[in-house]
Amino acid sequence: MHQLKLPDFDHRVEQDKIFCLIRKKWVALTPEEWVRQHFLNLMIVHLGYPKGLFKLEHTLQYFKNQKRSDITVLDRVGEVYMLVECKSADVKLGNDVVGQLATYNKVMDAKFLSITNGLATYVWKKGVESYEQVSQFPSYEV
Repeated sequence: MHQLKLPDFDHRVEQDKIFCLIRKKWVALTPEEWVRQHFLNLMIVHLGYPKGLFKLEHTLQYFKNQKRSDITVLDRVGEVYMLVECKSADVKLGNDVVGQLATYNKVMDAKFLSITNGLATYVWKKGVESYEQVSQFPSYEV
């Protein structure tokens, strides 16, 4: 797996599986899952996001299509606080990835949006009329 620009942690890997920090079970170790687990570690250990407010692979309905957001974080009243789209380290974070996240957000209406490939991370905060890119990933404050 790629060396990422995210904090390392004591991850548990066996053969082709990694132990998920949120789901508390072994899941397939794909390049995208490698990034997701490192990003979850960043959010939980370093930025104070409570484990109980995460949903992974959260299913949502967009017209007649079912979609799944990689990481959904709720606020303390159960509203969507943040959506994070994870890609493997070899995927360029371009307009197609932003478009994918924007599609999910049409249904979810999150306060924050983020994309990451473990090497670069971009985050946007909901403003009055649009989302504005911010320079730093937010700590959990809700």
